[in-house]
This record gives sequence, C-alpha cells and structure tokens, in this order.
Amino acid sequence: MVLLLGACPEYGCLVYEYMSNGSLEDRLFQRGNSPTIPWQHRFRIAAEIGTGLLFLHQTKPEPLVHRDLKPANILLDHNYVSKISDVGLARLVPPSVADTVTQYRMTSTAGTFCYIDPEYQQTGMLSVKSDIYSMGIIFLQLITAKPPIGLTHHVERAIERGTFAEMLDPALPDWPIEEALSLAKVALKCAELRRKDRPDLGNVVLPELERLRAIAEENMWQSMSYSAGTSPNHSQVSMSQVS
Repeated sequence: MVLLLGACPEYGCLVYEYMSNGSLEDRLFQRGNSPTIPWQHRFRIAAEIGTGLLFLHQTKPEPLVHRDLKPANILLDHNYVSKISDVGLARLVPPSVADTVTQYRMTSTAGTFCYIDPEYQQTGMLSVKSDIYSMGIIFLQLITAKPPIGLTHHVERAIERGTFAEMLDPALPDWPIEEALSLAKVALKCAELRRKDRPDLGNVVLPELERLRAIAEENMWQSMSYSAGTSPNHSQVSMSQVS
C-alpha cells in the first residue's frame, strides 16, 4: 500500500510517498516515451497487487474492499515496485455481514467502467470478490498492454484459436509463452461475470502468482549472472560435455 504522509483539509488533498515511475497505466502504454516494463517486472507486479489486495481483504475486524482497483491506481517506484493507491472509495464491510453472507448492499455503486464488478454494478451487492474482478482485468492488461474494453473476450478467443501469443504486448520480444498463458488463465477466472465463479485470492490465485514471481526472479538472477561474466565459457561447456 502507498504510504500516506499527511493531509491538507483546506484544499481537500492527501499527501502520499513519491512514486517516481508514476502509474502502471502510464508505463504499460509507454506515455511520455517511457521504456516498456520487462515481463519479469510484470509478473512481480501481479504478485504484489495480489498480496496488497489480500492485506486489505484480511483487515480486522472488517474486510476492506477497494472498489476502484485499476492500473491508474497502481503506482510504481524507481525500481518498479508496485503499491496500491487511492482507497478513497474503499468500504469497510460490517463484521456482522462479513461473517454471514460476505457481501453488503450499497445504495449506489462506485468504480471505473470496465473494471467494476458486473454483479456489484447491477445489484449493489459488494464483497471482496468485487476487487477480484478488477484485478483480473489488470492482469490481462499486464500481459497485453491493451485497453480493457472487451479484453476478456479477445483473450479467450485467442486461447481457443491457438493464437494467444499474438495477444501479448509486442513491445516485449522475449515473453515466456507458457507462463504468460498461465497468468492469462488466472486472470480470466478472476474476471468471471458471476462472483461465485471467481477463485479465492489467498488459497488459489496468490500461490500461482508467487510461482510466476519466482520464475521471473530466477530469470532475472540468471541474466545478471551472465552479464557479470559468471556464466561458463565455451571451452568449459565443451569439456564438461566430453567428460
């Protein structure tokens, strides 16, 4: 979560810690001619979003639902470490409700078009899985860098037709297709229209996100080792093969 430093009631503003790389939305669409985010960072960002969201949902005694999760509200520091911001629309679900039906009827819905839970939008019934839907759309954007409108449909069709690789952000030539497909399938489950069909964040989604993060970090470590000259040279490889 972004660190809140203070508030200015006179001007109605909040002061947060400085996140030098701006929002995930700006970086995904390379606004200001910013460099593209490597896939390794994207997998880590996905895991960080999941971890931050679980923290909100496990708030005691009342679960905290963000209600407006989107790339513009995911901020990045100078190392592309991500933090969730803008909890101005967040709602505490009363414990009496959370312990029984895990959802709460709101008199008016809030959120951003394309990211808002369809069931919440239609019925006003709020739950932690309302955020799961938004997270699923964000994950699809992480790997495609495409606008959110109709994105679930396009990714589903690409998977069915065997053209999923064409959906990946073309700014990155080195996507690990199998791992990206795994993240896409998790994202599609999170973005199911019916709340009951969405997976549990802590028990189902986060373990897979952590697996993908571990793969990304291992790849980055290997790349750093090779660039530092610690990889075996050609003669060493040849000799080991002969022996």
